[in-house]
Amino acid sequence: MASSGIYAVFVFDHLHRAGADLADTFAADGAVHLRGLFTDWIDTLTRGITQNAIHPSEFFNDNGTTNDLGRFWDDYCNWSRIPEFESFAFQSGIAQVAAGLMRSATVQLFHDHVLVKEPGASRHTPWHCDAPYYFVDGPQTVSIWIPLDPVPVESTLRLIRGSHLWEEPVHPVDWTTMQGFYGDDETRHSGGFQPALDPDNEPEQIEVLEWACEPGDAVAFHYRTVHGARGSSRLRRAFSLRMVGDNARYVQRRGRTSPPFDGHEMVEGQKLREDWFPMLPLGAISANLVKPSVIHVGPDPDSVYNLRCDPVTHRNPAGTDEETSP
Repeated sequence: MASSGIYAVFVFDHLHRAGADLADTFAADGAVHLRGLFTDWIDTLTRGITQNAIHPSEFFNDNGTTNDLGRFWDDYCNWSRIPEFESFAFQSGIAQVAAGLMRSATVQLFHDHVLVKEPGASRHTPWHCDAPYYFVDGPQTVSIWIPLDPVPVESTLRLIRGSHLWEEPVHPVDWTTMQGFYGDDETRHSGGFQPALDPDNEPEQIEVLEWACEPGDAVAFHYRTVHGARGSSRLRRAFSLRMVGDNARYVQRRGRTSPPFDGHEMVEGQKLREDWFPMLPLGAISANLVKPSVIHVGPDPDSVYNLRCDPVTHRNPAGTDEETSP
């Protein structure tokens, strides 16, 4: 069981090129894979997802898979009512990771998202990017997707390398009907969106990033990175935290967004209101996060998670902490 003391994450500037290399990779590719970073939070997140399944929110959606062999369901915006999600967001150090990747001095919580594919779920996650569904956009955005089960490459998250830099994001679609989310024709260039491409039909033109993952690994990706996934023959539970940095701003969409956050009263160009979207704690070293280097997990300086493009295995500090486990 991890404690908040052990999983405080400290980012030290100019100590090693590895962190800067990873931030560069994130900026260029729109996605990176972090091995084992949240392994000791798996039990906490599993308890949270179990509670989420028992007590779903108004946003629960099985995406039209009620009668399938295995459902593909998701739910979001539950951190304020599920303590396990709240403790992870505020105590795991995920904000420091996000700050380093985005090169941002601040990290603001947008929302949490649970995605579950039950054994035998045949429904694919359609190719999409998150930004068009949201009312926030900007260069400094990041989603961190954390699987709670072993995920083979056949059913893992798949991301189109560099797609966050495309001039037009792809059409958002309804995951049940697969039609344009805002009523647009998803097969044509319209509304500032382009049709989603299928990389499997153009393997020589489009490079897909996909990693087999173990519980506690993380895949971090930009809101505009196009991604999808195949079905799953085994249980695949994942918890995602969506965050934004210094330069993210509210954008007015042409319809009700997902999540909707009705009654927010924000206007075009405004920073997200902090009473609805809190700043995540970065500690006293937040000023150093613009040029991240090495992430230390725990008080022992020998327990280093070396943020390389090909990360090394992270080692937990020996012993236990006296603080209460989250």
